[in-house]
Amino acid sequence: MEPRFALQSESGDRAVHNREWVGDARAATGCAGLLLAVSLAVDACDGGLNLPATLLWIALVVVLFVVLFPAKVVASPGRLTVRALWTRTTVRADRLAALRWPDSIEQRLVLTDTEGGRARVELRVLLANPPLWLLLEADARTSRENGALRDGERDLHRLERRVERDTAHSVFKVSGLR
Repeated sequence: MEPRFALQSESGDRAVHNREWVGDARAATGCAGLLLAVSLAVDACDGGLNLPATLLWIALVVVLFVVLFPAKVVASPGRLTVRALWTRTTVRADRLAALRWPDSIEQRLVLTDTEGGRARVELRVLLANPPLWLLLEADARTSRENGALRDGERDLHRLERRVERDTAHSVFKVSGLR
């Protein structure tokens, strides 16, 4: 069984990234491809394909793909990078000025560094990849000790409790105690 995280060298640093990203990207591609195939097949059986309908289905599939395609999160000591389809944002995780976890349905962590860099990380990525969380937590602690983290202490504590709770639930589930 392949580990869910990986260590790789990036600029001589130890970097951790979400290994589940490949499967999520494949799933997004598969869903979009399946929708295109089914919609074109239904159109072909229902009177034949025409150019406007085909272009409309292709546009819809592209929108679906963009919505479903996951961002790849890469963390190394002092740095966290989020790579989406067309964007790449990097924050200095050891110089965090703000860490926000909004009380919303979105479940994304918003990180802002002292240099103005801003990145959004899905909570499920941190929960599924303990090495990512451990690097981020260590860098947030460094930011707090240096006095850079002025906004987000409460959200950081909430996040720590959530990770600990989810980890405990996973341990109990795997051990058969839950």
